[in-house]
Amino acid sequence: MEILFQTWPWYVSGFLIGMVMLSLIYFGKTFGMSSNLRSLCAMSGLGKKVGFFDFDWKAQRWNLYVVLGAMLGGFVAVHFMSDASNVAINPKTIAQLTQLGIDAPNGKLLPDALFSNAVFQSPKSIFILIIGGILIGFGTRYASGCTSGHAIYGLSSLQLPSLKAVIGFFIGGLIMAHFILPLIF
Repeated sequence: MEILFQTWPWYVSGFLIGMVMLSLIYFGKTFGMSSNLRSLCAMSGLGKKVGFFDFDWKAQRWNLYVVLGAMLGGFVAVHFMSDASNVAINPKTIAQLTQLGIDAPNGKLLPDALFSNAVFQSPKSIFILIIGGILIGFGTRYASGCTSGHAIYGLSSLQLPSLKAVIGFFIGGLIMAHFILPLIF
């Protein structure tokens, strides 16, 4: 049985994110999802072979709960809060997506052309996912963190490198959306 709740307004969730960031700063913790991958690699014993993963991952154990919370939150959002009736997409955006062969969500939160299991049946799509994953992994290490770490934690703690990284993320996203994505599709 699917129970639908109204999604929270931006000012409630934004306030809660801000309070979490203030708590992390107060307790001297840093936030970021990509650091959890390093912790998982260290947990698996990869630190014996690669020096980058040789650190005390137990000190970062609390951050692994953040990943579990994000996964649980995603599950709850999809199964209990996924009322697509409040998703309004600009008709011009729908027309542009249609030109790229991407269907309008039509009562769903995500278009099937990008977010369905059919994506894994196309060698082209699998190749794009692999290359995208490699580029994201490289970019995360090169920028010393991911978008959540820089945009949420780094900006809230007034770090100039995070501001530069977030500006770079937006520029990269615009280049991808306007120049590269049309070439791929």
